[in-house]
Amino acid sequence: MTNRPDNRVFGKRAEQHILILASGDRVRHMTVRPWMIALGACVAGAVTIGYLLATSYLVLRDDLIGATMARQARMQHEYEDRIAALRAQVDRVTSRQLLDQQVVEEKVDKLMEQQMALTSRHSRIGTLLDKAEEQGLQGADVPVPAFNPERKADAKGGIKAIESLMTGGKAGEAQPSALAYAPADETVADRADRMFSKVTLSLKTIEREQMTQLQQLTSAADDKAGAIEDILRGSGVNVESAEKTQMATATETEDAVGGPFIEPQPTDRFEASIDDLDVALKRLDAARGIATVLPFANPAPQKIITSRFGNRTDPFLGRLAMHSGIDFRFESGERVHCSGGGVVTVAGPSGGYGNMVEVDHGNGLATRYGHMQRILVKVGDKVDPGDVVGLAGSTGRSTGTHLHYEVRRNGQALDPMAFLNAGRRLLAYL
Repeated sequence: MTNRPDNRVFGKRAEQHILILASGDRVRHMTVRPWMIALGACVAGAVTIGYLLATSYLVLRDDLIGATMARQARMQHEYEDRIAALRAQVDRVTSRQLLDQQVVEEKVDKLMEQQMALTSRHSRIGTLLDKAEEQGLQGADVPVPAFNPERKADAKGGIKAIESLMTGGKAGEAQPSALAYAPADETVADRADRMFSKVTLSLKTIEREQMTQLQQLTSAADDKAGAIEDILRGSGVNVESAEKTQMATATETEDAVGGPFIEPQPTDRFEASIDDLDVALKRLDAARGIATVLPFANPAPQKIITSRFGNRTDPFLGRLAMHSGIDFRFESGERVHCSGGGVVTVAGPSGGYGNMVEVDHGNGLATRYGHMQRILVKVGDKVDPGDVVGLAGSTGRSTGTHLHYEVRRNGQALDPMAFLNAGRRLLAYL
């Protein structure tokens, strides 16, 4: 047998401490030695002493705690400053977007005003254009931009559509926004300026076309009226007096107007062009009205002239006598037409004229139709050029069926051929 020393304390055997660990079916044990206990106690004491020393050091050094707190405060202030800067940048971006939207809305309103102004102008000159077409003037088709007056302008909707058109996206589709610290090369306002410049240029082009065609119509109306007036003057007509009478008559037939007198407001070029065209058309209308009323038409179209105006051998006396009109060959019962508009002043037997009709055309001019078989009008009747006044015959001082036609100014006989020739020239303008 091996002899092992026995642990004894004061002659007694010391009991050993055994730590038993069981895990399932496995059982382990470990004998706790005194030195283990002493080592654990030493480690615990060292940790406790170190903790106490560190706590005492921190408590005694207040400057370290203050520095830590100051550093944390600085970090907090830096974060707050950064947040404030970001908020300011967001506010700038929002303000810029609102400003750009306001600029675009103002431009949309301006374009709407321009388009509505052009449309309003076209409606204002519609009457003048119709009158120009009636007068046979060329180029009476003035362009106008497409516009629906029933459709009210929606600024916000227009903004969305225009922004969509400028950005190339669909209406209502969100577009990526640029950061405040990374500005885009071209802003919405810049794109709006470029787009609106194109639209404005297009509207200006339409306005120039309107102005050009208005000026062309005015020039054509003036030229036509001038040509008619020259022919009328060549026939001895006082054009200025006749035009005043014609315009006064036209004013009486229009709707009644009135109101207090107010000084005119300054007009722009377009308004002046409309006024010029209106004056030119009124002048042309007055000139044509004079030419239509005065005896420039042929009372016997395609009829042969058997005797002209001037001295001739009298068929009854056989000596020289003044013939105050023109004789046209007619068959008995053929219709006689009035050569101008006016009022019948004589309708009945009148000496050597036989059955005669006299028509007053105004401006001192009158025509006579003699030797008729039958009269179809009465005194006071208003007649227009081409109206039938009677049937040809051989009444009064006549050798056979024919029409004796006279033109008189203030009772003095004039050569009707001057008016018939002028009438042929006027056909090109009437």
